[in-house]
Amino acid sequence: MAGCHSKGAPEPAPGTGPQSAAWSSPTSNATPAEAAAGAAADDHSAAAARENEHKDDGRPVLVCFGDSLTEGHGTGAGQSYPDYLQADLDGLHYRYRVDNQGVSGDTTKDGVARLPEVLALRPAVAVVEFGGNDGLRGLPIEDTRANLDEIVSTLQHAGIKVALAGITLPPDYGPDYIKQFDDTYTVLAKKYRVPLLPFLLQHVYGVPGMMQRDNIHATAKGNQMVARNVLPLVTQLLRK
Repeated sequence: MAGCHSKGAPEPAPGTGPQSAAWSSPTSNATPAEAAAGAAADDHSAAAARENEHKDDGRPVLVCFGDSLTEGHGTGAGQSYPDYLQADLDGLHYRYRVDNQGVSGDTTKDGVARLPEVLALRPAVAVVEFGGNDGLRGLPIEDTRANLDEIVSTLQHAGIKVALAGITLPPDYGPDYIKQFDDTYTVLAKKYRVPLLPFLLQHVYGVPGMMQRDNIHATAKGNQMVARNVLPLVTQLLRK
């Protein structure tokens, strides 16, 4: 199983019991003023990084549109799967700029709300990865499916090539709910004739060193594998 996490520290999925990971803040001797200055500097650096990422350099844009699994929750700068996908594409001489539009905690409804931001980037290709937070919250399958349908159809109608990346849920959510949840990706991939990666974390989930202690998000090493999973999904949509 794997899903994605809401904003903040990782939590166990409902019914799975407490996780073993312990999250604590490091002790600091900095004064409040020094801490505030450091936080401001961090915010400035992050903003600069985002501005640079979104800077138009003339290459077609490939958007990775999703939640925390796309964002790279819990890993360092440059360690999300879109970062590694960029490196892989560069190595294969594909001239595309990968733009990470992953936001931790986003549901499919949030994805619908963020569509204007993605459309404003005028991407050539979009990898859509949503649904994990819907499933972990036990939201109605029909709502998740309708939202994903709107995301894919809106992108396609804008002339954007779409690839769909799926996820699954822990067994304690029940076989009927899980089957309907998993089928959502297959149904939409067939409906819109888009390439599908049924499980984003294949060869990652359950592999030592590939998952963080929350057992939900990939490590940097795991994200390298996720990028390799996504690579053949998108190269069929790209031009050299």
